[in-house]
Amino acid sequence: MAFIDPKNNIAQFGLNQGMKVADLGSGSGFYVMESSKAVGNDGRVYAVDVQKELLERIKASASLEGLSNIEIIWGDIEKLGGTRLADFSVDAVILSNTLFQVEEKENLINEMKRILRPKGRALIVDWTASFGGLGPAPESVFTEHQAKDLFQKNGFVLDKDISAGEHHYGFVVRKNN
Repeated sequence: MAFIDPKNNIAQFGLNQGMKVADLGSGSGFYVMESSKAVGNDGRVYAVDVQKELLERIKASASLEGLSNIEIIWGDIEKLGGTRLADFSVDAVILSNTLFQVEEKENLINEMKRILRPKGRALIVDWTASFGGLGPAPESVFTEHQAKDLFQKNGFVLDKDISAGEHHYGFVVRKNN
């Protein structure tokens, strides 16, 4: 956890009590846990991942921490409808250390647009480079410039940059409708 601080990144994102949030490619669930605390009992956090064993770990962690506002969804974020969430059903999306792994980036963005409510926001955090065994292979790094360009070409507006740590970039985009 020395390389990234989900609590700090969630604080900069600005989630509010009662919000509905989808963590796409939720992985180890660090953002799920922090989002759960930020949105409170009236909110909901959807942990969406294709790896069932990671989802089981998130479920166990949520139970241990007494967090009852987390819903586990086994889904494919690279397919339209793959998150199994309803159209316009979430206020915010989190995409952390996921973009570099996704092959069908346009499909992912279309799925984000489908589930986000009008003017919904997304927190994008990813690796700035490859760090010899940490993070993606050099050829898999998806730069901040590439990421911002991709989102802006696909109907999102840059809201703000965040300080995501020494080895990561971070920014918030808003759905343009």
